[in-house]
Amino acid sequence: MTLVPDTTRPPRRLDDVPGWFPVLDQMLFEWFLDRQKSSGMRGDLLEVGVYMGKSAIFLGRHLQDGERYTVCDLFEGSAPDDANKAESTKSYAALTRQAFEENYLSFHDALPRVLQGPSSVVPAETVPDSCRFVHIDASHLYEHVYDDIGAARDALLPGGVVVLDDFRSEHTPGVSVAAWEAVLTRGLRPICLSTQKLYGTWDDPGPAQEELLAAVRGREDCRLSVQQAAGHRIVRLKSKKGMQAPPFPPSRYASVPDPAADRTLTRPSGPAAPRRGRTRRIAADLLPPVLTRAIRSARAGRGPGAR
Repeated sequence: MTLVPDTTRPPRRLDDVPGWFPVLDQMLFEWFLDRQKSSGMRGDLLEVGVYMGKSAIFLGRHLQDGERYTVCDLFEGSAPDDANKAESTKSYAALTRQAFEENYLSFHDALPRVLQGPSSVVPAETVPDSCRFVHIDASHLYEHVYDDIGAARDALLPGGVVVLDDFRSEHTPGVSVAAWEAVLTRGLRPICLSTQKLYGTWDDPGPAQEELLAAVRGREDCRLSVQQAAGHRIVRLKSKKGMQAPPFPPSRYASVPDPAADRTLTRPSGPAAPRRGRTRRIAADLLPPVLTRAIRSARAGRGPGAR
């Protein structure tokens, strides 16, 4: 595999991949995906907005035989409007499809289906009622997020889960408005909230909430609260210091020597040759050859006439 120019080394573990995927959300992704698997639920996976691939790599580990995994990102492509172009230039100038694919293939043998373009291409490329898990982490602009939520609703199977990133960040008010508008007027029902993501469904969230509450109440590394808002039960989770991410296999490069870490100074095998001082060099240049040889012989422990 050829690395992106200027890339010093491939990722050895998931944390080496650039991106924002908190430990709490790794735990929640795994909990929801494992719950689906244990219940026998099957369906495709979809991620809209992948950045360098951190959450996409994690999600790809839960792909089951016969399922389809699709990711969509603008990468270095042309944005559909000026606002999206400004957003991409400011926050994602270094993002390329090549960088994503190389990171992904460091952990998996094959790529997911990659849609390069704005998220507006997703509805035409996704079979309705086909997905069990959809993660939306693309544009933060209200109009785009509104449409992404609609695309997720159409793509999800009954009982499927949608995850909305950045629903409460101060720099993403467009996501907040679109997310809570979907809860209040478009039928989205929250299952739980993490510090960064909203987990929801268009079906009854009760069974998943009860199982999640039972699982989290037994943990000492997670804060839990339950509130009521506009007729919805809101389960809020926050990680405590020291929460560990779920185990994740290392990349194929985990055992490859790291040139940066292994770089050491080369030391000579024998004693270093003594360097002549400046005074000795001047003396050698000025003294008569006979006297110079006599001095050298004396230093070597030989008599003046020795050969």
